[in-house]
Order: sequence, then C-alpha cells, then structure tokens
Amino acid sequence: MRGMNLPRNPVRSLLASAVLLTFAASCSDSEAERQVAAPAPPEKSSALPAAASPDAQTGAQTGAQAAEKSAEKPAEQPAEKPAEEPPFAKVDGPRGLRTRKEGALDGVTLIAPLNSKQTHLVDLDGKVVHTWTCDHVPAGATYFLENGHLLRTAMLENNPRFHGGGIGGRIEERSWSGELLWEYELANDQRTTHHDIALLPNGNVLAIAYEYHAPEEAFEHGLAVEQIDDKDGHWCDVVIEIEPTRPKGGKIVWEWRSFDHLVQDLDPEQKGYGKPADFPGRIDINCHHRFDRVESDEERLEREERERQIQALGYTGGKAAVADEEKKKADGAPKKRKHGADWLHLNTVGYLAELDLIVLSTPDLSEIWVIDHSTTTAEAASDRGGRWGRGGELLYRFGNPRNYGCGKAEDRSLWYQHQPSWQRGETPGELALLFFNNGSGRPGKEHSSIEEVLLPFTPEKGFAKEAGKAFPAPKELWRYADPEKLFSPFISGAQRLSNGNTLICEGARGRVLEVTRAGEIVWDYYNPLGGDVEPKEQQGKAPPHALFRATRLPKGHPGLAGRL
Repeated sequence: MRGMNLPRNPVRSLLASAVLLTFAASCSDSEAERQVAAPAPPEKSSALPAAASPDAQTGAQTGAQAAEKSAEKPAEQPAEKPAEEPPFAKVDGPRGLRTRKEGALDGVTLIAPLNSKQTHLVDLDGKVVHTWTCDHVPAGATYFLENGHLLRTAMLENNPRFHGGGIGGRIEERSWSGELLWEYELANDQRTTHHDIALLPNGNVLAIAYEYHAPEEAFEHGLAVEQIDDKDGHWCDVVIEIEPTRPKGGKIVWEWRSFDHLVQDLDPEQKGYGKPADFPGRIDINCHHRFDRVESDEERLEREERERQIQALGYTGGKAAVADEEKKKADGAPKKRKHGADWLHLNTVGYLAELDLIVLSTPDLSEIWVIDHSTTTAEAASDRGGRWGRGGELLYRFGNPRNYGCGKAEDRSLWYQHQPSWQRGETPGELALLFFNNGSGRPGKEHSSIEEVLLPFTPEKGFAKEAGKAFPAPKELWRYADPEKLFSPFISGAQRLSNGNTLICEGARGRVLEVTRAGEIVWDYYNPLGGDVEPKEQQGKAPPHALFRATRLPKGHPGLAGRL
C-alpha cells in the first residue's frame, strides 16, 4: 500500500503501520459481527408533562401506547431514574408559555422535539393546534411546505457504521393528515444522510450525508497518523441533490464531496500536498488538531468537563475519547487529543435560488462555507467550471481563518454555530446571513449569540479576496445575546420574521423566543413536549425537550389556508 514505506518520513510510516495493522485486524471479523449494532434500549412512552395544555396532550399517548409501555415494564417494577440533565439544559421554572406581548408575529410555531415521533404546531398562547405522528424520530430539520405538507428528516435505527447527534438515513414527506407521500433512504456503511435538507424550486431535495473513508485513505491524503481513527475511519461530508421518485426512492442527480477538496502540508509524498494558505478554497485535513496546544490545568479541566457533558449526550459521532491519558511523547510534551472520524459534522445546507449558491455550516471547524451549485458533478469535483469559475472549491468561508493559514486565534468569530440562513442585504445585490453562534468554547463566559452579517459579495465579481490574504470578514449588522440566560452549546437556530423580529431556538433547553430589533422579548416559550421516546445510543441522547430548530409560520402562510 502506498505510504507504508516512506523514506522521507520513517516515523510516520511506523506509526501508520501500527494503525493500519489494528484496522486490518478489525476487518478480519465477519461483516455481520462488525456491522450489528449493540442492542438498543426499548422505547418508552409517557404522558406529556402536567405543564402542557389539554390541546398538547391530544394524541400524545394512545391506549395502545400505554399498553405497550405496560408490557415493556411491569407496574410493580420501580420507575427508572431519569438521567440528570446537563446545566445548559436545565430550566429555572415551569415549562410552557412564559411571555406573550404585543408585537409578536401572529401565526403558529413548528416544533419537532428530538425525543419524540410527533411534530406540532403551537399557537401564540402556547397551545398545540395540530400534530403529526410519524414512525421515526427526527434526525434534525423539519419543514412545513406551502402545500401544507411536512418535509422532514428521520433517523433509521441500527446504521451499520455511522452514529451521533443528527444521524438520519431517511427523508420523508407527509400530508397535513399525516399520510406518507414520499420516502427516501440512504443509510448504509458508505453513506448516510444527516441533520438538514433543502427543497429546491424544481422539486428536488438537497441533503447532507456522511461519506466513509477507510483509515488508509485518510493516511494517503495526509491526515496525521495519531489522528487516524482505526475503528470509525474518516468521515467526510457530501451534499447530494435527490430527484424524488414517488412514492418511494429517488435519483442522485448532482453531488459535491468535501473529500475532493482537501489539502495537507504534512507529507509531500501523499495526496493533496500544498500550503493551506495557497489553497483557501480547499479544506486542510489537519486543521482540526493543528492548533491544539498545551493548556493550563484550569483550561484543561474546563474543556474536559464541557466535552464530557456533550459526549455524555453522544451528540457528535465518530469521536475518540474526550481526552487521552496524559501520556508523554519522547520529547516529554503532552500528546495531542484525538479528534475522531466526524471532523466536519455539517449541520446546515441552505439554498439561494437566484444565485444558485449553497451555504454550509461546519461547527467542528467553526466555519461557514459557500459553494457553487451551478456546477456539474464533474465540475464540483474540480476547481474549474460553474458560474463563478471555481468548480467545487469554497467560494467563501469565514469564522476561523486560521484553519487555512490566514489568521490567528484572535481572528476567530464562530463557536460551534448552527443554521446560517440567507438574508437580503441593505441594498439590492447585497447578501447577508443570519445564524445562531452557539458559543461553545468561546473565551470568557460561554454564551450564545444570534448574529446577522453582511458578506463581502457583489453580483458582478462574486466574493472578494486578495491573494495571500484571508477572505474579508463579514460586517456585523445585528446581534442579540444574553450571556446570563441564553446558552446552548449545540443544536439551535434562528429565523428572521416578516415583521423584522427574530425567532430564536435555544435548542438544549427547548426554549423558543421572539425578540425585536431592539432586543425586547415579545414571546417566550419553553417546550413541554417530547421526551416520550427513549433516545438510542446511536443517535445521541439529547435532553428530553430539546429542539433542533423552531420555525414561525405567519398567519397568512399558504400551507395553513383553510386548515387552521
């Protein structure tokens, strides 16, 4: 195999041999033994919390569900003690509606609790006015369409390889009454959909998917040997466009693969060798660990506790142990942490039709990317073609310019962000983004902020950049933060409403609030729904009432006409 006899780097070769021998040993097991997942705990149904309204309880637990629960756990057995919620998920008061003031946008709010097979519409009084009951818990995003249908991600159990928060494998469309109209599944040991989808004007669907690469592939593309995960391999994200075949299946008609756009400066004998700063449109395969440093004991303890809380939820898939034991290298320096297979963990795919652009969010790298959808699949695998002439290379990126060798630690502005969405700029032709900047690992007091930024873009020239310099940072247009009360280290999102207000989903707590441009809270709701399905180890254990996102549907929404 290439790379096993590298005269320029014998130490890397010896380390690689050890890693790949371990991988080969694991491959000697039967395929069935390697792919069968550990037995999952049985699902548990339970009535909704007392704080929920009578409307919210409708259909929450049928007699059949109650009987099933009774069969699963005899009445004489004591109830299981629920897992303790991490600090960032605890609520200081009752769940339900806390605040409703004049100025809130009239309409209903779409919520899909991560630990439930039910999706709800909640009115401004906090009452559930409609519910869909599905066969699978959500993998992440759920959308309400203009025809009154629900387009949602869903999690298939027992994926042969992939695991972690946002894991999916299934996309489905359901009618207002809940009838399954279309289903698409991609969940095998090579690829699986996860987190987010986007409906295109032509009726096709964009989706994010993990793509598996074996340890030797990661080595051949220059990944540092100590970072190679011999168990999970190396997961790179892809974006696929699916042409639905109704009522089941679909055809992939376009795709973009992050694996086609890697760069590394570790080993000149391996693929993609180059200086990351010279290739800003590519992704440094070693950037996620390149700047790991020796921490103070206080910093290390704080980081390990934060990561322990997240890892206890199983949110990020393909992760190695949170921290290796404090072993020493030959030179006496601490070992770098092993970051694991899921190094990008894309959580958003957003489409801008008029410019055929896609926005992506990689929280693990704390960056937001823009790519060109006008390419063919062949062009998307190259650095040529498409409307902007750069193929599938990143047209723009911001949040952490040090990732491509054009910035310092103090230049970082994103902290595990979620849900960037396209917005109109202040003048025609300008582009802006709104996003939830989670704040996980933010210096000082960790807190979340919701930010709107103006991108350095013109319709004539595209995204500005000077050779040898970082992409220009976006200009901040608006920000909302409440460091004492608003913090979710993962999931979450934000939506700009037609009245100028912003709907915020603080995902870990299941809190949804609407704020004005001046920062006044005019609607504040703590989700009491969900928790009726026991989360599986494979999907990550989100808190009982956690929400991936929330969406306000205005009173005049076409899909609601004649229905509410």
